[in-house]
Amino acid sequence: MNSWFPYAVIAALLYGLHQIFTKLAADKIGDGLGGFVVEATAALSILLYLLWLRLTGHWNQNSSPAGVWYSVLTGVCVGAGTIAFFLLFQKGGPLSAVPMVLAGGAALMAIAGISFFKEPAAWPRLLGIALSVAGVLLLHTTAGK
Repeated sequence: MNSWFPYAVIAALLYGLHQIFTKLAADKIGDGLGGFVVEATAALSILLYLLWLRLTGHWNQNSSPAGVWYSVLTGVCVGAGTIAFFLLFQKGGPLSAVPMVLAGGAALMAIAGISFFKEPAAWPRLLGIALSVAGVLLLHTTAGK
């Protein structure tokens, strides 16, 4: 098993719970305020992690201007994406639509990996991209039904 795989499972579980809680919150808080609460709580969680690293002598954090810039762009995408998910749920979107929405993002990431990061274009990866796009198309054709 790859050393990164357990982290992938943990991330998948946490992001799955993230969407469930967003669905539960969506009709009880505005999209902007809800997004802010989500992101502020996430920032606090990360701050606590950094404090733990510092206080336990496990500090291993470095940075560069490019790393900070890409992290800022990531934050913009996460913030806007969180608002988009609140709006999706507030407009009546089903929780079951989220995997197909995320599959579209997965296809984008896989294409970027192949195109820009020179990752291998193996047939399972290409099939995954095709299935992700098919999922997004199925979501679109079944919307409102």
